[in-house]
Parts: sequence; structure tokens; C-alpha cells
Amino acid sequence: MLKGISPLISPELLAVLARMGHGDEIILADAHFPGETFNGRVLRADGLRIPELLAAILPLFELDAYVPHPLAMMAAVPGDQLDPTVEESYLKSIHITNPNVPAIERIDRFAFYDRAKTAFAVVMTGETAKYGNILLKKGVTPINS
Repeated sequence: MLKGISPLISPELLAVLARMGHGDEIILADAHFPGETFNGRVLRADGLRIPELLAAILPLFELDAYVPHPLAMMAAVPGDQLDPTVEESYLKSIHITNPNVPAIERIDRFAFYDRAKTAFAVVMTGETAKYGNILLKKGVTPINS
């Protein structure tokens, strides 16, 4: 355990976050997501919900300020409806460290899968919310002077 780093962040996740560069993407996937199908770097965070993991990660992780949408979620397929409380719970955690973040972009299911193929990593969580996956694009960490 490290001082100042949430115990929800495993050593493997901490290493991945540190190795990511500007523009790299990481997916926090719900328990239904086929992570192993789309990406060779899958980390396990079973039992953890995404809002709590976002609150743990984002104090350490700069979101990309050079893109219109550093956050993306899967849009509902025709005939399905999104539960608005899922995104609301994510935004509550996100706004702790990023109060002015742009709106979360909603992208087609297959476009999300394509992004998963090129993501730096996929973190499989215990999140059970339908359409609960969220993609984070890493930005440039500011240098404190």
C-alpha cells in the first residue's frame, strides 16, 4: 500500500496508468464487457464499481485537454434505453477532480469495440450496470512549479 494512493488501485493498474502516454486510452469495463476478445492487456478489478474506481484513478490521471471528448461511453443499441443514473454516478466521481470536463461522448457499440482494440488497456470491473463501460483518454500531466 502506498500513501496517497487509493487501495482500490492495484499495483498492476498503477503501473499501467504510469506507463500510458498522452492520447492513450483506458477502458473501465463493466462485468459484461468482452475485454479479452478485444484487447491483450486486461486487468482485473472484480468487485469494484466504476464510480469508486473513477474517484480513485482521476486524482492520478490527467484527462486529455486537447480533444473535444476525453471521456466516452457506449450508446444504447436501437430498442434499448440508457439508465441516466449510471452516467450521473460516473460524473459525480469525475467532477471531484475534473469539474469542468466536457460532456461524455456516446458512441456506437461497434465503434466502442474498435476503440477497445486500440486502447492501452481494459480494466474489467464488477460493475453490473448495463452500458456501464467508460473510456478515458490520458492527457499531459502538468508540471508543478
